[in-house]
Amino acid sequence: MSNVIEIFSSVQGEGKYVGCRQVFIRTADCNLNCAYCDTNFARADFCNVETFAGSMTFDQIKNPIGGEKVADIVKNFMAEVPTHSVSFTGGEPLLHWQFIRDVAKLIDAKIFLETNGTLFNELAKIIDAVDIISMDIKLPSVMGNNFEKHREFLKIARAKDLYVKIVISAETSLQEFDAALELIPPEILLILQPVTPVKNVRAISARQILELQARALRKIKNVRVIPQTHRLINIL
Repeated sequence: MSNVIEIFSSVQGEGKYVGCRQVFIRTADCNLNCAYCDTNFARADFCNVETFAGSMTFDQIKNPIGGEKVADIVKNFMAEVPTHSVSFTGGEPLLHWQFIRDVAKLIDAKIFLETNGTLFNELAKIIDAVDIISMDIKLPSVMGNNFEKHREFLKIARAKDLYVKIVISAETSLQEFDAALELIPPEILLILQPVTPVKNVRAISARQILELQARALRKIKNVRVIPQTHRLINIL
């Protein structure tokens, strides 16, 4: 059983699979505290569950929730709308690795993991149950230096359909950006995500975005610039 914040059906707003219909399972808790984080991942007494796929209206069920109950909710959403995959997001979902495994074995769907890319030991425990991994590389300017953890995480994650995402802002330095690039194998897709300004984090200029993409393309074959599209169209 796990503490779950919300379960709903929407479109993926970030990265390689932007626009694809997914069921989202947002777990509580995170092992990091990034400067640009716009998600409330605090534990809650109740989980918000969408009344039907895409309604954007919610009922509440008591936390913590078991895998069988969540699997039933997911299957109902997938019966209502054809769904590309089921996304475990957070917070940091790998803090709930056993819960992910419990749900995954009960549903017939691709499992999509959205992760900060630091909990490599936990990833190893469920790598066989995961199909797609969206891995963040956290730059030191937003969350200390986690590069060694990212390096170990990549060794395991690259066995799957993996892409790496780096959030870039006005605070992003060339030194830390270049150091992050050194972690990424050249054949893995890199998404540069211009930050959605929040708290004291400032937006990056168009010129800086193009400069960083050009810099990355000298080392990595496929580098795309994709903002948070769900923020642009104001959906979950």
